[in-house]
Amino acid sequence: MLFCNLLSVILLFLVTFLVPDGARAQDALAWMEAVAPPFFIHDGELKGQGYEDLITDILKAHLPQYQHTHMKANITRHYQQWKQGEKVCSVGMYKTPERLEFTYYSIPSVFTLPPVLIIHKDRFQAFGGNKIVSLAKILKDGNLIIGRSNNRSYGMEIDTALKTYSNPKNTFVYEGPELSLNLFKMLQAGRIDALPGLPEEAMYLAETMGIRDQIMTLAVEENQGNPEGSLSYVACSKNEWGKTAIASINQVLLAQRPTEQYRAAYERWQDPGSIEDYRKLYQEVFLKITE
Repeated sequence: MLFCNLLSVILLFLVTFLVPDGARAQDALAWMEAVAPPFFIHDGELKGQGYEDLITDILKAHLPQYQHTHMKANITRHYQQWKQGEKVCSVGMYKTPERLEFTYYSIPSVFTLPPVLIIHKDRFQAFGGNKIVSLAKILKDGNLIIGRSNNRSYGMEIDTALKTYSNPKNTFVYEGPELSLNLFKMLQAGRIDALPGLPEEAMYLAETMGIRDQIMTLAVEENQGNPEGSLSYVACSKNEWGKTAIASINQVLLAQRPTEQYRAAYERWQDPGSIEDYRKLYQEVFLKITE
């Protein structure tokens, strides 16, 4: 009996301390991904080449303590998963007061060009014929319809204008699959006059739909001079698991954001003429924020 007990202790020691780390049980981490190229691209020749796909891959490679999975989820499902305290994170999320109630945020994970208004070129004069417009004024005037995704944030300034001045007559709120694509189809059909989004989002969708020469973007006055509109973050559920995950993610971000591989994830989708200015801002703004 004594021999059997001693043998059991030895076997337990071997299993606990001599099994390689990679063979031990890993904690779960599900990455929630909206169907919204070029953030995430789930199908076709460019599958996995969206800039948030690439950033997620970098994070996964440096977080071996987790068993990583992927979950397609619209923004409403993001909210549900976070509020339920599930072991879930999402790579490129704007901070909002509402989301801070049920998510922890990393340091900035993505630095983009600021959101714009996307319009059909033949509607340019309806927006005053100016390349920079006030979203608040457009909404207050009430003559044009802005399409937006339910629960999606477009950055603090645009969100504030939408929250303050939107009503059922000047704003169409869409909730469903393929948010950006379906809003683009509504824009093309003339059911809405504009939608907020990122410049690379506009050009990707316009090109894949064969209407790039028909689409243009307008700078949003409320965004000017505010770098927060260019920053998004990793968000995880607001519990002890999420706090630990964010601490680990922050370590990876601090090490990887300065690398060419990390920066190139977004540059892959930029107009070549804007890359020089982007790199300057990347160094002077994005990399300076470390907490």
